[in-house]
Amino acid sequence: MRKIYFATGNTHKLIEARGILKLEGYDVELVDCPYPELQADELETISAFGARWCANHLNKAVMVDDSGIFIEVLNGFPGPYSRYVEDHLGNRKILKLMEAEQNRTAVFKTVVGFCEPGSEPYTFAGEVKGTIAFEERGEHGFGYDPIFLYKECTFGELEEDEKNPVSHRGNAMRKFAIWLAKRNPDTTAFASGTLISTGNTSQ
Repeated sequence: MRKIYFATGNTHKLIEARGILKLEGYDVELVDCPYPELQADELETISAFGARWCANHLNKAVMVDDSGIFIEVLNGFPGPYSRYVEDHLGNRKILKLMEAEQNRTAVFKTVVGFCEPGSEPYTFAGEVKGTIAFEERGEHGFGYDPIFLYKECTFGELEEDEKNPVSHRGNAMRKFAIWLAKRNPDTTAFASGTLISTGNTSQ
């Protein structure tokens, strides 16, 4: 099995990445590689920046992951600022903002960025459409999962093996894994060199 090193301070993302990429033939290991967060309006821009920064800083091939929830009636808010809003407002205040709204459409999005030292980054976007629930539901997942309603269940109510096949992160990481396999058909090509770093980042 090919090995990928995942640099992140978010243990929830690490667990999901391991579950998703294991099915694609990758063994994910944790590596600590924080990087500056670019303030931008597009996840692609943020992820591309993070991937390039990490690749050049570590002198290794790097993948990064940035995600956000885009709520239609709030003009896409919180979008690329989702982490900041979650830390400072939380789900209950988002639900308060949505209290009188009938249009509760939302999109969860992840953009994975990949870059090799001295090269231009690639990005891979994954999305899933749903709605904002009227209350927090479920004990699984993290972040906005308890208020993101996918069909009849929130992501917070889904087990990992139910969420990963349909999630934004799953869609993005599978795109990356497929691209990487085509680019490097030798199963040992990145056995000791590929880094996946979670931070802020469609091909």
